[in-house]
Amino acid sequence: MAPTEAKILSSYLLVPAQLPAIISLQEFIELFPRSQQASPHIRSLYRDLQSQRNTVVDSVAAEIEAEVKLGKVLRRTIVKTRREAESQEYDDEVVIERLLFGANSSNSQAQKHSIHSIIPDLEGAITELESELQRLADEEAALLASIQQTVGSMSDLRYGRLANNQLREQVLEGLANLQETCKGQN
Repeated sequence: MAPTEAKILSSYLLVPAQLPAIISLQEFIELFPRSQQASPHIRSLYRDLQSQRNTVVDSVAAEIEAEVKLGKVLRRTIVKTRREAESQEYDDEVVIERLLFGANSSNSQAQKHSIHSIIPDLEGAITELESELQRLADEEAALLASIQQTVGSMSDLRYGRLANNQLREQVLEGLANLQETCKGQN
């Protein structure tokens, strides 16, 4: 079975955080000068440090529990949101059905079509789809022409061929006018 969020967090945050896992009492005593190692205050200091460390570990354990609870709440929210989205998709279908067949289509006594009554509705739908396809094809052709014109203009810029052959002279003339204006203001 895959490890849970609580097991992972506990393994990495709680178990290695205990003071004996970091430093044993004997190692702690050896940190002091030889003359002080026999002092009972060292043991007292170690126990105090251990108590402080346990307080921190308990606080982290409480945070882990809170995170696990939050995770459960989030999972429930996600499930609820997915269910609502699925029901919304169903509702969209109902709306489309009502638009196509009228407001009474969701009733249990909905009108059933015969072959003779469905054909005009289908022909109308086909006509609408064909007109929509034609509109999309026209829009596609206009966009393609616009893109080809833009690409052609960019190609002209790249190779130094401009549609306006006098553009170079016009730009140089505009720059000369700008320089004269700037000199006149100084």
